[in-house]
Amino acid sequence: AHLPNCLQRIHSLSASSDTTVDSFVSVTQEEQVSPCVDGQALLHKQVNRSTLSLSDSYTEFFDACDVILTSSSSENEASDSESCVSETASSTWDMNMETVMGAAHLSKGTNSLAYVSLNDVTRRSCLPMPGPNTSHISLWNILRNNIGKDLSKVSMPVQLNEPLNTLQRFCEELEYSALLDLANHAEDPFDRMVYVAAFAVSSYASTYYRAGAKPFNPVLGETYECERADKGFTFISEQVSHHPPVSVCHAESENFVFWQDVRWKNKFWGKSLEIVPVGTINLTLPSFGDHYEWNKVTSCIHNILSGQRWIEHYGEVIIRNLQSPICHCKITFCKARYWSSTVNDIQGAVLDESGSVIHRIFGKWHEGVYWGTPPNTKCIWKPNSMPKDQEKYYGFTKFALELNELTPDLKPLLPPTDTRLRPDQRFLEEGNVTGAEIQKQRIEQLQRDRRKVMEENTLLHQPRFFRKSVDSSGKEFWVSNGSYWKLRKDPGFAKLDNPVLW
Repeated sequence: AHLPNCLQRIHSLSASSDTTVDSFVSVTQEEQVSPCVDGQALLHKQVNRSTLSLSDSYTEFFDACDVILTSSSSENEASDSESCVSETASSTWDMNMETVMGAAHLSKGTNSLAYVSLNDVTRRSCLPMPGPNTSHISLWNILRNNIGKDLSKVSMPVQLNEPLNTLQRFCEELEYSALLDLANHAEDPFDRMVYVAAFAVSSYASTYYRAGAKPFNPVLGETYECERADKGFTFISEQVSHHPPVSVCHAESENFVFWQDVRWKNKFWGKSLEIVPVGTINLTLPSFGDHYEWNKVTSCIHNILSGQRWIEHYGEVIIRNLQSPICHCKITFCKARYWSSTVNDIQGAVLDESGSVIHRIFGKWHEGVYWGTPPNTKCIWKPNSMPKDQEKYYGFTKFALELNELTPDLKPLLPPTDTRLRPDQRFLEEGNVTGAEIQKQRIEQLQRDRRKVMEENTLLHQPRFFRKSVDSSGKEFWVSNGSYWKLRKDPGFAKLDNPVLW
């Protein structure tokens, strides 16, 4: 399939002379989708100079009610000016997302999309054992002395974990990397921004069914690699700091380079757990020299102690192209309200230099992203279908099920610090909860012992595959030092001195 035809099928362009939030669900006579000529959509840029009004980021947290989530549930009653209004557009989803979004990447030396059969590599479609029963665990006994504290320093029973690691969660955000492939071949900078925005939203989709368990915390020096020929990228992540915990990652393909360093502030507020990320996500597109940067929003898990747990994300994402001021994007993750259906809603716009709206996007972060203004909209992203019996297997997506798989041909290539080789996480995946708890406590004690020795000898931990850098404003960030895949190939990690983490 050629790129113009692919683009024609999955999106339409729209613009409006109205730049208020309310206009996200209203259509004026001037709003029309231009016909496609030779597979390329024409855009009516009939916009005025007024700026977009989007809700401000939510920076203050109020405790949640013990409720069962139906269409909407939240204890926070935002003002009318902060509310987001949305309606699900009627749009025909005429593409097989399991194939296109899960397996599309660009062939070497070509400018067209190639679709690689997922049958080339056999990957597992189920975990060895379902998740354990956690109904007997009293979270109140664990958390009652830690209200308002950072929970990253609180040891939790292994049953409350899922058999994935925070480093692997970073890789999970690349499930829909095909959106970045499309962005790298979109000539119009405003179109590229739309694809980048859809990708930013898609990274939250897998969390919808995952409020019941937490990922394992990486120990200092832990790593994770992922090489996906079907998606066209390689990925490496490392835990570079323990206090404060800092996880970093780097992924690249022929169509993009993606990296981020993020730390979290976790606080328990009695009935809910708030997770505030600190850090930035970076993306470069080699075809145009673009360098995008954006932030993550706050997440909150409700009904921690009783009732049905559910997760929501709220706040504002700002996406900027550091190489060009021609456009930027604002996306608001709307906060749920009792009397509306705004749960999981996102509203956004791509704006030009003057602040005028060029494109609008809307949808729900767990269901899909739409481009345009109703009724002239097209869906540009939808999550893949969930595996059978996903509720028994931690709510994992198909992609998540594959992340911790350890095959005989892969094992000798990995460094001993790779998450797949971590025994407590492997035991939990295999259903050995007792063994997982014993190993978890042993690994945590080993980390405390290593830290004590380093402090006594005034030694600092030196990350192996990432280095800290400082930008012109004095802001610190982490980037890959480019050594991982070179060492993996020659001489190979088995021939190197490696730290012992477990």
